[in-house]
Amino acid sequence: MVQEIIIQFRARFKQEPVVVRSPGRVNLIGEHTDYNEGFVLPAAINKEIYFALAPNQSNMFRVYAYDLQQAAEFDLRQVQRSELSWANYLLGVIAQLQQAGYEVKGFDLVYGGNIPIGAGLSSSAAVECGLAFGLNHVFGYAIPKFDLVKMAQMAEHTYAGVRCGIMDQFASMYGRQQHAVKLDCRSLEFDYYPLDMADYRIVLCDTQVKHSLASSEYNTRRQECEAGVTLLQRHYPQVHSLRDVTVAMLEQHQEEFNPVVYKRCSYVVHENIRLEESCQALEQGDMHAFGEKMYASHHGLQHDYEVSCPELDFLVDQTSDMEEVMGARMMGGGFGGCTINLVKLDALQAFTQNMEEAYKLRFGISLRTYVAEIVDGTSLVQA
Repeated sequence: MVQEIIIQFRARFKQEPVVVRSPGRVNLIGEHTDYNEGFVLPAAINKEIYFALAPNQSNMFRVYAYDLQQAAEFDLRQVQRSELSWANYLLGVIAQLQQAGYEVKGFDLVYGGNIPIGAGLSSSAAVECGLAFGLNHVFGYAIPKFDLVKMAQMAEHTYAGVRCGIMDQFASMYGRQQHAVKLDCRSLEFDYYPLDMADYRIVLCDTQVKHSLASSEYNTRRQECEAGVTLLQRHYPQVHSLRDVTVAMLEQHQEEFNPVVYKRCSYVVHENIRLEESCQALEQGDMHAFGEKMYASHHGLQHDYEVSCPELDFLVDQTSDMEEVMGARMMGGGFGGCTINLVKLDALQAFTQNMEEAYKLRFGISLRTYVAEIVDGTSLVQA
C-alpha cells in the first residue's frame, strides 16, 4: 500500500515525497480509567496510515485521500473547518501549528491506510499524529514529540468535535515494538513494559454493531464517577478523582452511596489495581496471569460499569474454554465495537474460524477479525 500511495503522489504532484507511517492502537487493559485520572496500557499495532508529503512553494494545501478517492484544496492563509469531515482531522492539525506560531507553508499530501474504520483502533489519532509528525519533519519545526501529541489531541477536540482523552494520540506516537505503554493519565508520565509476543498474537473480533446508547451512557458514567468523588471528598479532602480512592475507602462508606454509583466507582478503583498487577505479570513474562486480568476487566465492565452488550459478552464467553486464548475482554467505550483477544500463534486460524462460525450462528452477523502485531509509534519511512 505504501508504494501505491507514493506512486499516486508522484503522478499527482510531480515530485518526490517524504513518507511517514502512523499506527492505530489497542488498549490491553485500563478501560474508562482515563477520564478518572487513572492508568491505561495501550500499544501501537500494525494497522497504519501512510502519508506522502512535500512542500509545493505556494499557499495551498493540496490533498488526496487515497482510501476515499477524494481530492481537495485549502488556502493556508484562512484555515477553517470544512464540509469534508475527513479533511477536518488534517485541518485541525494545521490550525494547531498555526496557533502555536509556526508558519505552515503550502504542501501536497496523499494519505491512506489499512486501519479498519469504526473498529475502535483510533484511525483519527493516527491521521492527526502522522500529519503533525510529517509537517514537523518537512518544515523543520523541531517541536518535541509530546507537544505534537497534545496538538493532535486538540485538533480532534476543535475540528473533529470529539472530546477525546490523550491515550489514542499518545499510543500512536509513543508506541514501541513488542512493548505496552503504561500511561499515567494524571501526570502523563509513562513506562514501557515488555510484551513478549513471539508465541502470541492480538486478535480483534469486531462485533459489527454499535448500539445507540454509547454516547449518552458515556456522559452518564462520567457523571456517576464524579458523584462518587464528591461523596468521598467529604471524608477525604485529598481525593481529587477516583485515582486517589482505595478499596478500603469505598467499603467503609458503602452505605452512603447510591448503589449504582458505588458499582461504577468500584469498577474504576479495581481496574487501576488490575492494571498495576498486569504490568507486574508482563515483567515476569507471565502471559497466563496477564490474560486472567483481561477476563476480570471484562467482567467488571459487564457487571459493574455496565457498558458491554450481548454481542461483546458472547464473544468473550466463547473464549473462556479455549486453551489457545490467554485472555479476552471488550475494548473501548462499549455497547459494540471489538473484543481484544490474546491468542496462541499456532492456533490463529482455528480460533478465527470458530469465532466467526459461532457468532454468525448466534446473531446472524458476519464477524470481522483482525490479527495485529505490536509495532513502533509514528515514524519516518522515507526521507
